[in-house]
Amino acid sequence: MLLLVVQVSHAQQQAVKGRTSYNFLIDTEQYDKEKKNPLLIFLHGKSLSGHDLDRVKRYGVLYAKNRGVSMPASIVVAPQTSNGWDPDKVKEVLTYVVDNYNVDKDRVYVCGMSMGGYGTMDFVGRYPELVAAAVAICGGGSLKYAESLATVPLWIQHGSADRAVPASESKKIYQAIKKANPDAKAKLTIIPGGTHGSVERLFHRDDIYEWLFAHTRNSSRVF
Repeated sequence: MLLLVVQVSHAQQQAVKGRTSYNFLIDTEQYDKEKKNPLLIFLHGKSLSGHDLDRVKRYGVLYAKNRGVSMPASIVVAPQTSNGWDPDKVKEVLTYVVDNYNVDKDRVYVCGMSMGGYGTMDFVGRYPELVAAAVAICGGGSLKYAESLATVPLWIQHGSADRAVPASESKKIYQAIKKANPDAKAKLTIIPGGTHGSVERLFHRDDIYEWLFAHTRNSSRVF
C-alpha cells in the first residue's frame, strides 16, 4: 500500500516552468476541482537551490509526502529559487495557483526550513493578509516585519544544537513579534539537541500539518 501511495504521489507532482519568476512543483494528488482546496507552500533551504526541480523533493513536504506521510487534503506547491527568497516572487507563484486552481483563499499556509524559514517569515511579513498560518523551521526573520508577523499565527521551531543557523535567530524574531504585540499568536519551540539537519524530521510528523490546517484566515482580510 505504501508503494502505491508513493507512485500516485510522484505521478501527480507536475513541474510548472516559465509561468512565474520561480519554477515550481505542484502536487495535485488530493486536488478536487469541484471544491475549494487548501494550499500549502513549501520553501526550501539553500542546499536545494538551483534549476533542477527534482531537488526540491530531497527534503521537506514533498519528500515526506512521497515517503507515505499522510497530510490533510490540499494542493502542495514547492517553488525553487537559485538565489534566496523574494517575497514578491513567492506571491507570483501564489497568484498563479489561485488563478488556475480552485483554491480556498482563506486556507493558504506557508512553511519553510533554513533559508526557507527566513523566506517564510519574509513572505508572511510582507503579505500577512494572504496567509492563514505559517511554520518556520531553523531559520529567522527580518525584524522590520515584526508588527505584521504579529497578525498571523506562527509556529517557529529550532534545534538547540544548530551550528549552521543558531537558535538565537528564531528567538530574536519571536521576541520582536511578542514585543510588537504580546497577544500575537506566535509560539516558539526549541528542540533539545536538535541540529540543523535533524529537525527535518518535523515534516514527517502530523504536528505541523494539524496545527497549520486548524487555522483559517481572518475573513476581514482582503486577498
